[in-house]
Amino acid sequence: MSHQLHIVLAEINLYEQCMAECEQQLKCWHADDEVVRKLDEVSGLGLLTASALTAAVGKPERFASGRQLSAWLGMTPREFSSGERRKLGHISRQGNVYVRTLLIHGSRAALLAAQRCQTRTPEKLTQLQRWAVETAARIGHNKAAVALANKLVRICWAVWCHERRFSGYWQSIKPA
Repeated sequence: MSHQLHIVLAEINLYEQCMAECEQQLKCWHADDEVVRKLDEVSGLGLLTASALTAAVGKPERFASGRQLSAWLGMTPREFSSGERRKLGHISRQGNVYVRTLLIHGSRAALLAAQRCQTRTPEKLTQLQRWAVETAARIGHNKAAVALANKLVRICWAVWCHERRFSGYWQSIKPA
């Protein structure tokens, strides 16, 4: 039994080394790629999400708006409409599952951080954080996390296409 545990431990160590090498490669790419650096500044996005989004999208100019990019990633609600009745359902879940998962997990972390900040120092909340906390109180944590991810995709599109930096507020995007 002990011999098998040593084999498993060696395998885990090998995987940890591979992950460290991949993270180092991403950091090198991050240093060389201006777009990834700008996207990494958006709260709720990290190096991994910014890199994955950049690789998956390629050229953001092919999307006319942030909403189109968001729809392409499956972050917009499905619509079930007929006549004058309009009903929006769950997100469509079309598009790149990996990038969408990273975005939603990142927005969950950003939402939790905003909620912690609200209890300690509510005056330091940015407009985006305030919006996220209010949305979570209104519709629940998970739906608010997905809504925040949707908003982050739109912000990323604006940062990327207009070659600007994210300033921390969702209304103001500063020139680079």
